Amino acid sequence: MAIWSLVNKGGNFIELGERFSIPPILARIIRNRGVVGEEAMQKYLYGTREDLYAPGLLKNMTKATSLMRQYIEQGKKIRIIGDYDVDGICATYILMKGLSALGADVDYAIPHRIIDGYGINEHLIDAAHEAGREVLITCDNGIAAGSQIAYARSLGMSVIVTDHHEVPYEEGPEGIRYILPEADAIVDPKQPGEEYPNTGICGAVVAYKFLQVLCPEKEELLEELLEIAAIATVGDVMDLLDENRIIVKEGLRRLEHTGNRGLMALLSVNGLWGKKLSAYHIGFVIGPCLNATGRLDVADTALELLLCNDERQAALLAGQLKNLNDSRKSMTEQNVAIAVEQLGEQVEDKVLVVYLPECHESLAGIIAGRIKERYYRPTFVITKAEQGLKGSGRSIPGYHMHKALTQVAHLLDKFGGHAMAAGLSLPEENLDKLRAALNQNCDMTEEQMQKKISIDYPLSYAECSMDFVKELDLLEPFGNGNVKPVFAQTRIKVLSEKVMGKNHNVGKYLVQNQQGQRYEMLYFGDLDAFRACYSASNLIKLVFYPSINEYMGRESVQFIMQEYDACEETKP
Repeated sequence: MAIWSLVNKGGNFIELGERFSIPPILARIIRNRGVVGEEAMQKYLYGTREDLYAPGLLKNMTKATSLMRQYIEQGKKIRIIGDYDVDGICATYILMKGLSALGADVDYAIPHRIIDGYGINEHLIDAAHEAGREVLITCDNGIAAGSQIAYARSLGMSVIVTDHHEVPYEEGPEGIRYILPEADAIVDPKQPGEEYPNTGICGAVVAYKFLQVLCPEKEELLEELLEIAAIATVGDVMDLLDENRIIVKEGLRRLEHTGNRGLMALLSVNGLWGKKLSAYHIGFVIGPCLNATGRLDVADTALELLLCNDERQAALLAGQLKNLNDSRKSMTEQNVAIAVEQLGEQVEDKVLVVYLPECHESLAGIIAGRIKERYYRPTFVITKAEQGLKGSGRSIPGYHMHKALTQVAHLLDKFGGHAMAAGLSLPEENLDKLRAALNQNCDMTEEQMQKKISIDYPLSYAECSMDFVKELDLLEPFGNGNVKPVFAQTRIKVLSEKVMGKNHNVGKYLVQNQQGQRYEMLYFGDLDAFRACYSASNLIKLVFYPSINEYMGRESVQFIMQEYDACEETKP
């Protein structure tokens, strides 16, 4: 059962509302997102590109870009080593466009998820060396590739690392020892000694900032690439606060009128061209389509789409991406059902380790996320690979996944990630040992393993005017770290229900509050479970978000229910 609590971080919301010409409720919500002070509030509401942090603040940025400038001037052959997810694809595209614009002799290679695994490896290094490439620059990977980078340098190659992942470390009697690769230059906001104000940027934004320093004169190109940085920021689930929020806001504005033929085709094939776009469309349509190629095929297809200048070819590639994503969705649903059947309704483990040997290894992370949401436990989904086992994990607040894997590193062949997500590979015989060790080491309490629902404000029906609902758009883009406002009401009675939708999975309800006011509410979820709750409890409490319903040219406010529970006094 979830724990509901009202967030109240305090502040003079009436005064703040007047200062920024917004309703006091919006000022309260923004404060609840950790935004403190008028300067931060101004940046949150009206921040522009001018408010982004100076890229030169990143440690080693001056050194890395100076080296790259030398390599280009010397005519050295450069290869970008990216990654197969949306962040890696976007980062590779950004570097490819920027270096090409400077006249560099540059090409790229993206690892194959199954053949190569994550990041730079000896096979990719050998291929680059045989092709006469003298310089390697990584993006969205490389920080954990110490031995591989040492190998590249032993072949006489220069290596620049741009990444955003956690630096590997060892714990000993003298404390933590960070293990950095011996590259010619490393740009990673999480490396020791970093003073950059925002460590939560994705790999593509690191690449974007690299170009800001490398070629500041390419203003038009940098403006164009902002939409790619925005796609990566949302797709890699970065917090949409501080400069990340500005990047996504500015990027979305550009994306609606993009000149990139590949993106135009991808928006069109998904029925989004010409429509107002939000972070939702990146997170649940554009990002998954780009990701699907790296999951079920080769990520090069997504990069080809972004680089494509031919309208007909772009349409063909966009269609391929959409079809792959549709297949990915179907395969995901099947494997989630298998995982749920395997776990059952009651779970005793604090850390779930689900073995799905027949599952495509590229879907492990998505499935882990779905299982984590259902049971609210840190979850690892392990699949059978060509050699041994591979898996991905998704976490909950209070459980640092990368630290947890560091404690069981002796059982693993390879691992990496951060607090909320990780990837790993291991020998098959270590699977049960891994499950046991993760659970033995886990010190989370029962309360930590209960889902928390933080209520921003107990919004009444009288306060929910059409103007107020429209003003909520000022809080966009929503996403990780800047979730949609969470409103709640209590002692609500359900008067009637109408089941809608092609799959009969949408409920439309007439509900009544304590004051006798009646209004419409929609719910997209388990209708049977909800029906059982309100039938048994009579009165419910609910979490909702108000939206505007347009029908026959008329607008009206409707509530979209997100969570529910029986009121305490009516629980059996």
